[in-house]
Amino acid sequence: MAIKQILPALKPSKPSLPSLRSTGPEEDIFVEMTLAEHLTELRSRLVKTVAGILLAFIVGLILAPKLLELVRDAANVERFDVITAVEPITNYFTTALYIAVAIAFPLIFYQMFAFIAPGLTRKEKRILYGSLPFVVFFFMLGASFAFFFAIPRAFEFLSTFQDDLFDYSPTYGSIASFYIRVSLGLGIAFQLPILMYLMGRLSLVSAKRLSSSRRYAVVIVMIAAAIITPTPDPFNMLFIAFPIYGMYELGLIFARVGERRSRKRSVGPDAELSGAG
Repeated sequence: MAIKQILPALKPSKPSLPSLRSTGPEEDIFVEMTLAEHLTELRSRLVKTVAGILLAFIVGLILAPKLLELVRDAANVERFDVITAVEPITNYFTTALYIAVAIAFPLIFYQMFAFIAPGLTRKEKRILYGSLPFVVFFFMLGASFAFFFAIPRAFEFLSTFQDDLFDYSPTYGSIASFYIRVSLGLGIAFQLPILMYLMGRLSLVSAKRLSSSRRYAVVIVMIAAAIITPTPDPFNMLFIAFPIYGMYELGLIFARVGERRSRKRSVGPDAELSGAG
């Protein structure tokens, strides 16, 4: 009987996302994992991610022609210039891959979070779990703003700039690089409200301190806009900077909400004890 009781304890447990249900006083329980178990978990997450991208790639092959037409119209060109004979098919499959990654982004982000989740406390997991939908939403919002508004207006400006002196005929590679850089940059920049909420929720920085740092925020926003914008002209840089600063102002609201929730949870148990006394 003793051997039967010991064997289950020696059996290695399969890595998974811990439950968020309360376990009483010992709320945070961390199970140590060996290097082999970490590598197995990483392999499992990578396989699921690749499988999701491959399935999305099939959808990308179907949508690639429409996206190429949309990019062509936004770039104000009749046709994309090619240098080598294989560029058309390479660009087609590359576009399909971009679509696949965009479709599979929620899965990719979840697998990344699921891999690091066992090392977080229960409070941290609860907060991050609640933030996941907003992270995906704001990333897609930033990328969509870049794709449908910022980039077309940038190409409209670039295609008419000194057109009597320069022949505007960009290659697909340069246009795709422009799209990826600006879309990814704005998608990340639009995470600012979520980051500021987490800072307030975890009591890292007060909302009042963030609000008094607007002058520094403006400088950082301008630097970020200059990095995101591939062109050196102030027109496109300001067109990128304004929505990023708007995210900072929205983040101040989010930080206040997170700060109030953090204060409410910290005061709650004390208030209950005083009321019981």
